[in-house]
Amino acid sequence: MARPPWVPIRALGRHHPAPSVWRATMENNAMRERWEQFTNTGSRWGSLVLVALLAVLPAVAPPYLRSLVIEVLILAIFAMSLDLLLGYTGMVSFGHAAFLGLGAYLLAFFTRSVGANLLQALPVVLLGVALFAVVAGFLALRTSGIAFLMLTLAISQMLFGLAIKWSSVTGGSDGLAVARPYVGIGGATLGFGPDRSFYYLTLASFALAWWLLRRITASPFGHALRGIKANEPRMQALGYRTHRLKLTAFVIAGLFAGVAGMLLAAFNRHASPELFGWAVSGEAIIMVIVGGSGTLVGPILGATLVHLLESYVSSYTELWRLVMGLVFVGFVLFAPQGIIGLLRRRGRPPSEVELAAAIKEPEPAALPKERRT
Repeated sequence: MARPPWVPIRALGRHHPAPSVWRATMENNAMRERWEQFTNTGSRWGSLVLVALLAVLPAVAPPYLRSLVIEVLILAIFAMSLDLLLGYTGMVSFGHAAFLGLGAYLLAFFTRSVGANLLQALPVVLLGVALFAVVAGFLALRTSGIAFLMLTLAISQMLFGLAIKWSSVTGGSDGLAVARPYVGIGGATLGFGPDRSFYYLTLASFALAWWLLRRITASPFGHALRGIKANEPRMQALGYRTHRLKLTAFVIAGLFAGVAGMLLAAFNRHASPELFGWAVSGEAIIMVIVGGSGTLVGPILGATLVHLLESYVSSYTELWRLVMGLVFVGFVLFAPQGIIGLLRRRGRPPSEVELAAAIKEPEPAALPKERRT
């Protein structure tokens, strides 16, 4: 309904903001559109530049730096898998290391008994991790909140105790050696040693894991997981089978963590019981929180920062855990949304709520008296 030309805008009350607010809102919306276009274009070019840099890194980097990047990429896969539960579904798992260690040990068992061909080992290891994730998820998802956290921790510690005590099978505290992996098709074989070949295998696995998780989180299934995190009773009222969706997310996260465990065991050529430890799960949670949960870039940044900082600080002092703890406390207090939250807060345009708070709307004037005829 158009206003009469003789009625001032202020006279229409607070439901119709002043021209300054309208103008600022339109300018803010335009700025927001330009910012989204810039970030989308920047993310594409940034991804291409990052992939190019990682591709040429082995040619110019020393072996130590190459090994450090391999570890960062593996931990990034592990952190992204946990973020599918923590950031997208709202399930805090303190036993996610169970899948990391299980993937490593299953690869060790397979290489010792059958062979080190990754084309044969990969489906067997993934099947074993998936079956265990279904059983563990069926038990853990009967609870929620703190009970879910403690039950996942108990499952992980159960596997840790089994790896320590069942020394005739698992090697006890010494763990198991892992043969050097290779890919064999017919008579042709491609080995993955400590040189550049394993680096490119890890880089390809990381890129594939990121692409698959991005497709999953952008799908209707991923949006349903966000709905469960926001309001699970409402999702149930809308007809979603939330228990089945959470179990599926639990299994998918376990599979990606199992792949990270395979890569870590193949890189170190060793599977250790410490991979099942609660400290590994806690470190993964720190990576997700420091980087920013609910995104895929956040766990990557968190894994990079945490692992590089740990490697750098531990070379100078034995109190590196204290330094890491202080860094984590600082992020929790001053940047609860992680590195991604800091970047968004520094670069984004103001929101409508912030804009309305910044602009003081003038008081409405009284309507003019009706003219007498």
